[in-house]
Amino acid sequence: MVPDHWYDINGVWTGSATFLADGSIAMLYTGSTNESVQVQNLAFPENASDPLLQKWVKSEANPVLVPPEGIGLKDFRDPTTGWIGEDGAWRITIGSKLEMTGVALIFKTEDFVKYEEENILHSVNDTGMWECVDFYPVAASGVSGLDTSAIGVGVKHVLKASFDDDKHDYYAIGTYNATSQKFIPDDPEMDVGLGLRYDYGKYYASKTFYDQQKERRILWGWVGETDSEQDDLRKGWASLQTIPRHIWFDNKTTTNIIQWPVEEIDELRSAPLVVENLLLQPGSVVEVNTTEAAQVRALIE
Repeated sequence: MVPDHWYDINGVWTGSATFLADGSIAMLYTGSTNESVQVQNLAFPENASDPLLQKWVKSEANPVLVPPEGIGLKDFRDPTTGWIGEDGAWRITIGSKLEMTGVALIFKTEDFVKYEEENILHSVNDTGMWECVDFYPVAASGVSGLDTSAIGVGVKHVLKASFDDDKHDYYAIGTYNATSQKFIPDDPEMDVGLGLRYDYGKYYASKTFYDQQKERRILWGWVGETDSEQDDLRKGWASLQTIPRHIWFDNKTTTNIIQWPVEEIDELRSAPLVVENLLLQPGSVVEVNTTEAAQVRALIE
């Protein structure tokens, strides 16, 4: 999608897709208007049979969500994938702040066009603006992923926020109360921004999705670069997406998630070399004859 309407002319920003009950896909994304107000917009695939979903049609109802009362016009962005409750309504959460308190706002909808502001899912003092909020379930046992609407016995929830002030991705593990529409961290001292990060390198603005084909949850992250704008224009691209990661709940520690590169990465490797019965002495140097490669992965057993 490109910025070509008044409601997104200053930027088509982060969004999330949701599979609806009839099998169709709805995409909610943040647009920066001609007055730089952050609003939420709706789009649908032009051709749902296209496996890459390369073209999208923006809804005539746009913008479908504007900053509610008390929220800054430039502090309302990055809607999550929707989840459906027992009442049959969909809910999404959007990042914002109230003064210096980071918040995740919940909105309820029946059709992804009309919304009702419902609650503050969670907030943490002195954490600043939350953006690219993500909220999803993980199984308390096993490595399989869960559909975003999963809830109940054997299910934990992860709330993640990207902090605009320090450009890091923080998360917490806890419980989602669907009655009060609240997230309760398992350990308040390890709340969002107080404890764990997804990554301790240059890693930001991440989002997950549920891969229903392989029953796993996949995490994507963004890596900004230090190149100048002129360099970006010269090379024709800017920034990077990380290698996608399979993530699941660590049921041994019960305090964190585990991340691992998706198995498809192995398909990119070529020319495997197996060396058997090799004696490695302390301090020794062993030469391995192999072809040139941009990267080498060594497995020692």
